[in-house]
This record gives sequence, C-alpha cells and structure tokens, in this order.
Amino acid sequence: MRDAQDPGGGTPSARPGTRNLRALRHLWGYLRPYRTRIAGAVVALTVAAGTVLALGRGLRTLVDRGFAQGNAALLDQALMVLVAVVAVLAAASFARSYLVAWLGERVVADVRRDVFDHVIALSPGFFETTRTGEVLSRLTTDTTLLQLVVGTSVPIALRNLLMIAGGTVLLIVTSPTLTAIVFLVTPLVLVPVLVFGRRVRRLSRASQDRIADVGVYVDESLSNIRTVHAFNHEPVDRAHFRERVEDAFAAAIGRSRARALLSAVVIMLVFSAIAVVLWVGGHAVLDGRMTAGQLAAFVFYAVVIASSVGALSEVVGDLQRAAGATERLLDLLHTPVAIDAPRHPTPLPEPPRGALGFEHIDFRYPARPDAPALADFSLDVRPGETVALVGPSGAGKTTVFHLLLRFYDPEGGTVRLDGVDLRAADPRAVRARLGLVPQEPVIFSADARENIRYGNPDADDAAVLAAAEAAGARAFLEELPDGLATHLGERGVRLSGGQRQRIAIARAILRDPTVLLLDEATSALDSESERAVQAGIDRLMAGRTTLIIAHRLATVLKADRIVVMDRGRIVESGTHRELMARNGLYAHLAAMQFQAEPAAQTETAAGTV
Repeated sequence: MRDAQDPGGGTPSARPGTRNLRALRHLWGYLRPYRTRIAGAVVALTVAAGTVLALGRGLRTLVDRGFAQGNAALLDQALMVLVAVVAVLAAASFARSYLVAWLGERVVADVRRDVFDHVIALSPGFFETTRTGEVLSRLTTDTTLLQLVVGTSVPIALRNLLMIAGGTVLLIVTSPTLTAIVFLVTPLVLVPVLVFGRRVRRLSRASQDRIADVGVYVDESLSNIRTVHAFNHEPVDRAHFRERVEDAFAAAIGRSRARALLSAVVIMLVFSAIAVVLWVGGHAVLDGRMTAGQLAAFVFYAVVIASSVGALSEVVGDLQRAAGATERLLDLLHTPVAIDAPRHPTPLPEPPRGALGFEHIDFRYPARPDAPALADFSLDVRPGETVALVGPSGAGKTTVFHLLLRFYDPEGGTVRLDGVDLRAADPRAVRARLGLVPQEPVIFSADARENIRYGNPDADDAAVLAAAEAAGARAFLEELPDGLATHLGERGVRLSGGQRQRIAIARAILRDPTVLLLDEATSALDSESERAVQAGIDRLMAGRTTLIIAHRLATVLKADRIVVMDRGRIVESGTHRELMARNGLYAHLAAMQFQAEPAAQTETAAGTV
C-alpha cells in the first residue's frame, strides 16, 4: 500500500496559502443570496448585545440610587426591569441561534454541492495525481469547519465586536480617565493575538492535512480489504494507520497548545488591566471624583469588553482553521477542467455512422510524463467494422479507449468520430455514442435495476429485463432475494466476478451505442457463461463499430481486423491467418497462448468461427 505521508502529494494546486483571513471573503458569494436572513441575524445580534450593555446602566442606577440611598422600591423595580431585559435577551438569542445555524448549514450544503459538481467534471488525469481520500476530506472535514465558522464563530465574533464597540462608548461616557488607561494596555493585548494568530493558522492547515492523511489511508485500506486479508497485511496496516493517527494527534495538539497559550496571555493581560482600573477607580471613589455606581458600571463594561476580547482570541483560532479549510476547497474549485466542451461545439453528424480515426497520436499520461503511451499512432476504423487490439501489457491498447472516450486529449495528432475532431465536440455528445464494457466491471451501491439502467437512466423495466436477458444475467438476477430490486452491495460484493461482468455488459446493451468498446469483456467468465454472454455480445455487435481489447487471442478470431500494438505503436495488422503467416509479434503471442494445443486445432478454430 502506498505511502500517503506527504500532505502536498496529490494536491490539486500548489497555490501558496494566504497570510491572513482573506480566503474567507470568498464565502460572501455563498452568503449573498440569503441577505434577508443575514439582516435578521444581525438585528438579533444587535438587540442581544444592546440588552447586555443596558444591564450596566441599570447596575449604576441601582448602586447609586438604590443601595446608597436605601431605596427598596427601586430594588423591586430593578427586578421587574431585569426580568423584561432577560426576556428580550432570550428572544434575541433564539432568533440569532436559529438564523446563524440555518445560514451555516445552508452555506455548507451549497459549498459541498459546488465542489462536487466541479470535481466530478474533472478528467481522470486529475485523479492520477490526486488522492481520492484527500478530496473526501475536503468535502467533509473542511466544509464542516466552514459550518462552524458561519454558524458559530462569525456570529460570536460579530456579537463580541458589538459588545466591544458599545462597551467602549459607554466606558468613555462613564469615565474618560479610566478609559484612557484601558486604551493604553490595548496594544499589549493585540500584539500576541497577531503573533500567535499566524502560528495558529499554519498549525491549523497542517492539522487538516494530517487528518486528510488519515482519511486517505482508511479509504485505501477498506477499499482493498480483500487484498489486505489475503496478504495478512493487517498488522502492517494497523501500524501505518497508528502512525498517521499519532501525526494527526501531534498536529492537533500543537494547534491547541498555541490557541490555549494565546487565550491565556490575552486573559492575563486583560484582567491585569481591569485590576489596575479597579485600583485607580477605587481611589477616585474615595476621593469623591466618581460615584460607586459609576465605578461599578465601568467595571461591568470593562469585564464585558475583556470577556469579548478573550472570546475574539478564541474565535481567531477558529477563523484561522476555516481560512486554511477555505484555501483547500478553493484549490479544488480553481482546478481547471482539462476536458470540457468548447464554447461553440461542433455537432456530430446525424444519423451516427461510427467511423473512427486516429491520426498520428502522441500521448503521455500525466502521472508518467517520461513514458510515451502512444507514439505516432494512426488507425482508421470503418463504420460497422470490428477491430481487435492485441499486444503485450503496456502496449497502449487501453489508452486508445481512453482517448476515444476523451478522458484525455492527445499531446499531438487528432482523434475523430464520424469525421469530427473530438476536441471540437461536446464530450457528453461523444460519450453518448460510445458503450464501454471494462475489464474490471464497476458495480454501484444500488440495486440491480439501477446498475443496469446506469447505461440509460430513462429506460423502462422491460428494456432493463431485455438487456439482462441479452447479457445472460436475467436468470441469476431473478434468483436474488428481491430480483432486480436486490441491493448488490458496495462494489457488487454480493455477486461473483462473472455476474458483475454480465451486469456491465447488460448496461452497455441498454445504452444501444453506435461504437462498442469491449475491454476483455468475457475474461471473468467461465466457459459456459462465456458462451451465453458471447451470444449477447454478438447480437450487440451486429451493425456497430466495435473495438475489442483482448489478451486471450481466442476471443478476437472473428474480428474483421486484428491490430497488433507494442510500445504505443502499431507493429502489425491483418486477419488471424495473415498475422500467423507473417510469424511476427502476433504469432509469438499466439504461440505462447496456444502452445498446449496442436497448431492444426488453432487453425481449425480460426476457420470455423
């Protein structure tokens, strides 16, 4: 199992991280459509902050006119006013909590939708260099951080900013002298916030990368659980996973230590300043320069401001983490779609004919830029012709399919379908005319009906049954507990390899393509199943252009033409008889496969199919 320690390996972009919270400004695009709810949340926040600050005014009146003058009636009135204020505060807090929670969940849903919509449009080349677990981490963990920011951290920050602003005004009104003392120590509080804030941001991004490593390893291990068990690899995987968990733990602890230190420094400085204010204010009360109520109100406002500043220091950590998460999501959203429709795509001709053309193709895979997959490859396939591609592993046979499906664009040369350059056409229109049966069939976590209907989502049940019948799949599907409605399990674990292959063949049959692409379509079948399926494939191939990739040469004997490939080039072309007579690479491959059979038997087979 490959190592996934490098957090940068396979990332969509090498774009450097921002040095501040500017990445969060991109969230406004997701918040803008919900301006009415934002306004309601701001009103609720303002009312809640205002009611808290109003308590300071009431405290001053209560001390100066109630306690100092022994006014019991004022104490009764204060209780009534306090109940009313608390009721307003509770209502405002409810409105604020609901609205900001709604906004947080809505933004996360919208971000996840946009990221998935973009990622699913990226070409397979992107996933050659990007770990799937990394993408999953960004869609889950990183978007959850955004929900925390929008639904919790930002409202808390706004509330505390309002408290600081309102409290500061009331401080000045209550005692300008004491307020000046408070302002003198403010820089001492801001400096550690700025210094430690940058460190928290760096540690937050590192922590997210380590968490992504954990997700990548889990996904890779569980996706290949049979291989893990078959090789008794569980102890090694446990050890590797433990290392990644510990790395994630260490990164999280480092981030938490920095945040905790930041909060401790802020609290120490802020409340030290309050102590100084109490000392100065106490002397002012004793000297008669201010009343006890003024001092009580001032201390109340100072505590409110100090608490708000401390809360802001906590929020800064959350905002730093969210900024890192936003950067990672933006990396995905900014990844260009390498294979996309041109602004004005060239329409494919109607009716479709199925003519294929490969003209001097040069191509290298993004993950293997030094190894040519195809080199000066040229091939023309006539409408309705069946062409088999054979050759040793790595010859470039599957690459031909990849370029025809426009998973990639060639570096040089042109691929054509019915005379149209694929780069000038809409990829969806091109793929709509192609039907693929891969060597490793893909079964989705759904029922049998939906898996077959994947080839044509609008097909009715009768068409699905007909396709299953043609692929030799109907009999075993009807024996399942719920027939076509039976859930096939993740990756089709409830089916055998041959049954999964027949589902894939039924899917292609239902698609009714113009061009059929068979990549070892019967390789996973036993002899009896292969005969049944081959009959369905023969019916499907009738009147269609067909490209067949085969390592088992016996499966391509009926091809109109056999194209022999080696190292990305065509080295031979002809019928089975012609190629055997030339005694070249094809004859060598055939000799290795048929060495247990008499040569006459092979020739007889070729003449009877």
